[in-house]
Amino acid sequence: MHVPAGGLAAAPGARGAPSDGSAGPGVESDTGFDSASFETALAAREQAALEARHRRAADGGDPDAAARLGTLLLRRGDLEDAEPYLRGAAAAGLRAAANNLGVLLHQRGHRAEAAQWWRQAAVAGSAPAAHALGLQLRDQGEEEAAEYWLHFAADHGHPLGAYALGDLMEHRRDVRAERWFKVSADAGHREAAYRLARMREAAGDKETAEAWYRIAAARSHARAALRLGVLLEDRAGGEQALLEEAARWYRQSAQNGEPRAACALGYLLRDGGDLVAAAEWWQEAAEAGDGNAANALGALHASRGRAAEAERWYRSALEAGDQNGAFNLGLLCAGAGRDQQAEQWYRRAAYAGHREACNALAVVLLQRGDESGAEPWFSKAAEAGSVDGAFNLGVLHAGRGEHRQAQEWYARAAAEGHGEAALQLAVVQEQRGNAAGALERYRQAAAGGSAEGAFRLASVLDRRGDADAEAEHWYAVAADAGHRRAQVRMGVRAAERGALEIAESWYRRAAEAGSRSAAFNLGLLLARQDSEAEAMLWYTRAADAGHGRAALRLALLALRRGEPVQAEGWCRRAADYGPAEVAERAGRLLGALHAELSA
Repeated sequence: MHVPAGGLAAAPGARGAPSDGSAGPGVESDTGFDSASFETALAAREQAALEARHRRAADGGDPDAAARLGTLLLRRGDLEDAEPYLRGAAAAGLRAAANNLGVLLHQRGHRAEAAQWWRQAAVAGSAPAAHALGLQLRDQGEEEAAEYWLHFAADHGHPLGAYALGDLMEHRRDVRAERWFKVSADAGHREAAYRLARMREAAGDKETAEAWYRIAAARSHARAALRLGVLLEDRAGGEQALLEEAARWYRQSAQNGEPRAACALGYLLRDGGDLVAAAEWWQEAAEAGDGNAANALGALHASRGRAAEAERWYRSALEAGDQNGAFNLGLLCAGAGRDQQAEQWYRRAAYAGHREACNALAVVLLQRGDESGAEPWFSKAAEAGSVDGAFNLGVLHAGRGEHRQAQEWYARAAAEGHGEAALQLAVVQEQRGNAAGALERYRQAAAGGSAEGAFRLASVLDRRGDADAEAEHWYAVAADAGHRRAQVRMGVRAAERGALEIAESWYRRAAEAGSRSAAFNLGLLLARQDSEAEAMLWYTRAADAGHGRAALRLALLALRRGEPVQAEGWCRRAADYGPAEVAERAGRLLGALHAELSA
């Protein structure tokens, strides 16, 4: 059991040396000697003289002097010389001497006898002795007796006793713990202030928690400064002043030896755009054993194409016990085409319980055709809370025709914001004729980031005809996400209102991404703007991709140029591509061409 320094009681009239070991700042005088050294030497001589006076009086039978001398020697670490003087003073009934004799005996490993002297001092009213006795009883498992003496110490104004009492009560989940932590914190105990803040935060009272974190952090409590930074960052909402204050507390915590604060500061700086400073703090945290920071460094190097450096930091994270390191090594290997190594890393992280690694491993197995091997890993991922795992399990069941199970997993994923899962649910609702249910699910899919969900939502609203502005919004969302049909739709809507430059821009984006409809529409738009040569290029691209109207347009243009053989070829393709009305027109044109060619 460790007895805090507060457990050492001062003997009556005893004076300690200055806490920093010196008499004052080192100022050199004009006589050439160092005043700090002189004052230190002077203090040492005074201490020696004081000790000599106490020793003469103690040897002459003065118990007060014996108590003072014993305390002085105990503080100096001279236990053997201190013990007889403290024993004599304690035997004479001086409670401070009894307490300090208990401290000495405890330091020498004589726990039972130490408890006897502490008990004697505590009965005589010594709060430090009651505190020390309570701690020893607690460590021996005698919690009821420990509580009695810690309560005694706390009631007599001993901050460490109040803290220890709160600690004991919190361990037993006694609601009175908060009261005693507050008593100790009010007396300046920083750990008590931190513990009180944690309790208030757990109770949802973040305002009071922040106040106590602030008090503990102001007393250089590293974890309190970290938590204060987290609370400030959480409620900043982009407010720069709060973010700067959070950074200050993170920095203080990191400088006081808290690697998690250095890591958090790195993320805050990264979000503010300062990647250089972020990397410095992450490196400091990672070198102190913070796996999260090592992963962040790995990801930073990976984003810059430095695979070797990324791998080194991911391995450091893994060595620090962070299984994200193994998962990230899997991602790194997969990105480099090292599939076998990727699987090994995924498997290592998966067996350690990493849910996204479970999902990634299942995907690898499924792509290899091992559905029976993939399913349990998808299940493990989903049950552990992986949203992608739940969605993929739904896909697996749907592929087997097990629609009820698929819907259950889709619903679970959708409830956690998975847009594609919500999309699958919406399609089913629409197929069942539940328009309201489908619309709700399409909204959920769009909000979850599904471009197809946003497009289908816009289409439903467009067909309904009473929400044109909202339909336009969701078409734009889908189009910005690269949805080609939405881009075409944005082009059509822009063209309808005469915004031809905007229409052309949307058609080009979709056409360049491979949309044949966009290529055809771009060709029409360019033809109207007298850009016939470029229009021909886009008609050809659309027709080569199977667009019947583009093929028919090329046939008509070929006839206009007097190229019947080319026109016939495009007519045949148009007839093959369709749709029905295009095929019919192409057939009539072919008949006319044959008649003309036969003639």
